[in-house]
Amino acid sequence: MASVEIPKRYKAVVYDKPGTISTKIEELDTPEPGPGEVLINLTHSGVCHSDFGVMMNAWKTLPFPTQAGQVGGHEGVGKIVKLGPGTETAAVKIGQRVGVKWMAGICESCEACRAGFDASCFSGKISGYYTPGTFQQYALAPANYVTPIPDGLDSAAAAPMLCAGVTVYSALRKANAEAGNFVVLLGAGGGLGHLAVQFSARAIGHRVIGVDHSSKKELVLSSGAEHFIGIDETQDIVAAVKELTNGLGAHAVLVLTANNAAYASSLDLLRFGGRVVCVGIPEHDPVPIKSALPGLMVAKSLQVVGSAVGNRKEAIDTLDFAARGVVSTHYRVEKMDALTSIFEDMNQAKISGRVVLDLS
Repeated sequence: MASVEIPKRYKAVVYDKPGTISTKIEELDTPEPGPGEVLINLTHSGVCHSDFGVMMNAWKTLPFPTQAGQVGGHEGVGKIVKLGPGTETAAVKIGQRVGVKWMAGICESCEACRAGFDASCFSGKISGYYTPGTFQQYALAPANYVTPIPDGLDSAAAAPMLCAGVTVYSALRKANAEAGNFVVLLGAGGGLGHLAVQFSARAIGHRVIGVDHSSKKELVLSSGAEHFIGIDETQDIVAAVKELTNGLGAHAVLVLTANNAAYASSLDLLRFGGRVVCVGIPEHDPVPIKSALPGLMVAKSLQVVGSAVGNRKEAIDTLDFAARGVVSTHYRVEKMDALTSIFEDMNQAKISGRVVLDLS
């Protein structure tokens, strides 16, 4: 393959005033890939609510505040344009389309890595938080941790699968719900939610009850949900779920929204032996799950588990589902200079599905 001309400088979107909704386009020097690294010419990046949390310094559990000039983003797709030393044995080549995920790289040698808990790596690097993210035209990545993008899958459609897609796929695998079981998805019309509906209903065969604002009803039902409950139209979500499940409650509940109120009612939606899977991380001061009462959990044999993104194999599986048309992202494409307004819409819960940046 003919060599690609790599510019000396390129455009990136940075958080110029962390703690506020503000981004700025800057020109950066194109880096050289070091040992074991590849240089990727990114063409698309999904915009995730986690990016908003990092930009706003809203997650009190993060160890340090976000630094001014941080390049955000963690759902990047592009082509490899340069290989660093020592990548000869990696399964990558010039011109190959690959993706960059929430975990930009892991150590592969700690106990968490060996157990397949990539997101819990003791020295992992998070894309877009103290590691340059994917809201830029060029990025470095470990050759052994990029995700190959299947031929025939559009780059813009692939981008959200690298976080939203693999996150819900991994969470559903932890839900302990079989085909034919009732699964409640809280935040079913969001970037994660509408993909979770598809995986749950179409790939696994769950009976999906989607819960979200009534403006998301059409998206949730068209994604495969059997039932929809509008949080702005229904006073008692618990009663509504029980009515749809023969008075018993759901087999599993996935909390896909960063909302403490959603967590507060989550265990009340379950039947005996049910399981809540925690995915969305609420912002600001941490709040315990109101419904996680020991007496209730013991009496009904309930379980609560956490699920953070997914591992390498789950990312590859997710993209395979997308390439086969089992799941697809409902998204719109915007240019890099629209990122601030995208975050403003996100803050006001105006986004249905996902937004993908065109980085050209």
